Amino acid sequence: MTLSLFAILSAVTLVSAFIQGALGIGFALIVAPVVGILQPDLLPVTLLLLMLPLNLHVAWRERSAVDWSGAKWISLGRFAGTFAGVWLLAALPSQQLDLAVGWFTVIAAAAALFAPPFAPGRPSALGVGLFTGVTETATGIGGPPLALLYQHAKGPILRATVAVCFFVGEIMSLVILAIAGRIGADQLLAALYLAPAVLLGSALSRLTHDHIRGRGLRLGVLIFALASGAFLIVR
Repeated sequence: MTLSLFAILSAVTLVSAFIQGALGIGFALIVAPVVGILQPDLLPVTLLLLMLPLNLHVAWRERSAVDWSGAKWISLGRFAGTFAGVWLLAALPSQQLDLAVGWFTVIAAAAALFAPPFAPGRPSALGVGLFTGVTETATGIGGPPLALLYQHAKGPILRATVAVCFFVGEIMSLVILAIAGRIGADQLLAALYLAPAVLLGSALSRLTHDHIRGRGLRLGVLIFALASGAFLIVR
């Protein structure tokens, strides 16, 4: 990694960690396209590794707000989806996978604009976990389905529950990717170099996360989902 590349990725990582620490989502959406353009061989492993300390910090910070029932069913679905994600990573061209995930996300986000408030149930949590396992293992981006599931929840519940699900799911994905021989030394070193930026951005998010809630949070979630889906379609 050259010095200029390190500087760019560190700045993007810091800003992305700050946004995810404040909203509960957004890290992968911002980091993935930049890494994909500048150093695509780092995806998805480096992205998954960087998200581990970020999501651990957010989950611990607001641990009293975690929806443990929802997190349990999401994680069960995520476990099954992880294997499908590895298979798709090997079997499908990335462009086809990105298009499918992108269109699904855009349609779901658009429908959510008009959907009445709802509480996540067991079937929806399992389904979202399955889909997230596929998309995050294959592409490094798994936030939109989780964000849409908890779009009507209070800020602390969304941030903490999504962080727990991410953390557990990222460990699953990394273990399966390691078994499949898809983790390299360059990816590990890049994650190590960029880890300080993640920690700093996450720490700075403590200054704002208490002020983001209600309609503003839901609007941010829907904008995030629409943007991430559009990015996957056009990249």
